[in-house]
Amino acid sequence: MNMNIAALKQAYGSGELTPRVLIQNILEKSRQKAEHNIWIYQLSEAELEGYLQEIEQRSPDELPLWGIPFAIKDNIDLAGVPTTAGCEAYAYLPERSAPVVEQLIAAGAIPLGKTNLDQFATGLNGTRSFHGACRNAFDPDYISGGSSSGSAVAVALGLASFSLGTDTAGSGRIPACFNNLVGLKPTRGLLSTRGVVPACRSLDCVSVFALNVDDANQVLAAAEAEDPQDGFSRANRFANSARHFGIRTGTLRVGVIPERQLSFFGDASYQQAYLDTLEKLEDDGFQLIEVDYEPFDEVARLLYEGPWVSERYIAMEAVLKRSPDAVHPVVRKIVEAGESPAATALFRAQYRLEELRKHCLGQLETLDCLLTPTAGRLFTIDEMLAEPVQYNSQLGYYTNFMNLLDLAAVAVPTAFTAAGLPFGISLVGKAFSDRALLTMANRIQRLIPLPQGRDQVHHQSVAATVTTSRENIDVMVCGAHLDGQPLNWQLRERGATLKSATRTAPIYRMYALAGGPPLRPGLVLDEAAGTAIEVEVWSVPAQEFGSFVAGIPAPLGIGKVQLEQGGEVSGFICEPYGLEGAEEISAFGGWKRWLASR
Repeated sequence: MNMNIAALKQAYGSGELTPRVLIQNILEKSRQKAEHNIWIYQLSEAELEGYLQEIEQRSPDELPLWGIPFAIKDNIDLAGVPTTAGCEAYAYLPERSAPVVEQLIAAGAIPLGKTNLDQFATGLNGTRSFHGACRNAFDPDYISGGSSSGSAVAVALGLASFSLGTDTAGSGRIPACFNNLVGLKPTRGLLSTRGVVPACRSLDCVSVFALNVDDANQVLAAAEAEDPQDGFSRANRFANSARHFGIRTGTLRVGVIPERQLSFFGDASYQQAYLDTLEKLEDDGFQLIEVDYEPFDEVARLLYEGPWVSERYIAMEAVLKRSPDAVHPVVRKIVEAGESPAATALFRAQYRLEELRKHCLGQLETLDCLLTPTAGRLFTIDEMLAEPVQYNSQLGYYTNFMNLLDLAAVAVPTAFTAAGLPFGISLVGKAFSDRALLTMANRIQRLIPLPQGRDQVHHQSVAATVTTSRENIDVMVCGAHLDGQPLNWQLRERGATLKSATRTAPIYRMYALAGGPPLRPGLVLDEAAGTAIEVEVWSVPAQEFGSFVAGIPAPLGIGKVQLEQGGEVSGFICEPYGLEGAEEISAFGGWKRWLASR
């Protein structure tokens, strides 16, 4: 059965399927897949009845996720179901669901139960659980990735259309890579973390596993909201809203890690899958630009080797003191080290983090995104149990830095190894770049179409809207703001950069306006007797665009100007009344040519 959201909506709409029948199928299939150790608590038919009755009283047209089943990592509250974080001694019974779960249910989604995890979300491998290692959807001898192990495998095996995980160090991306899924690690605070058992409270994110990018975007749209009761919650920005999801076209400037700084930890098949992926992307217009990965790696090491492990200790302190044997031995060894760091160590680490942040983010400034392997190697369960700390650390080589730097990321599948095991890459961007990353991932999924999950059919993206970067706005200038002219500082001091020197379409006339200094031109449309005028296009940071426009005096303003090579751009235009007393200079073909003639 095709479990992606679009396919289920189509099946419901045609009468081919009902949510009740789907739930019965899922319950039966879950019994067949018990050896994967996916569920800690799966809702019974009686417990699911209330959710089914609720949506049956509503029209599918009212609810964007009507009848769509989802799974929940067992460190996120679902009302009336124990939250254990994988530790029975810690368990409590929440009276209400976490806000992120409430919103999904309000959108019509049906919760199926709570999924297995690395205990207290401490791990990236899926073996640190007293409920048994969660087994990979493609080969049960391999790890599923963690800590959100059960959430990923549930979606990969067709037991849910999407699922919620958490991601502090990579737990929303590593399992996606190992199970052929899209893994969305949103901007910190975009999804409420109230009702989530903290790992590192200042860094935690609720993450989304989905079969494709379209589904990830729909779930994000239903789940995102500022939570006034969550001190870490943040309001989304207009440029990052769901209406800006689509497909990114044209050349993309993508940061990649130099070969000397890549590590696949002896996995030649993953290395080859990565190289094959880069080759396909280059052929499609991805411009690959090397970045220095060392500062990112140093940030990553701070997460577990630095004082932030104390946040994990704070979250687990009570159970560590009350019932230490109830904590998985590997988890306990890691977290108990968090009791001792002094405040001085934290401040020193924060100082170093800020230095590294400037270096890392500075490298991303001129890029559309950073691209990394999601993981360098896929381990077997036996390998991971034999070397649980070192191999887990290797899993986080490409993921651990992101939340400390306040970055967003999307993991997207791109290949299978010769042994039929999944591989994928991650796209990384600054905070509130979630939709931009999803649009680029959407392009990659169209370029490299793979079956969804373990045994799913191919998916054709439904998002066809062409999108552009929302970080900067292109502005055409034609006079005093040109490079070297007296008002060019108004662009440069706002961080604008010269994008191109070009000409307008041959439908404009240019005038030297009366008054000054400084002298200013007026550009007016004349489709019958116009000519091409030399202009420049500058890329202005979006947050600075408003103040730039506000400083433009009448009779000038910003409108849409057509360029010689096609398309239109925001640029300087002149109101007709401003031409009184002006001198026409169209014959010179540009402002600088006229100035040189004086």
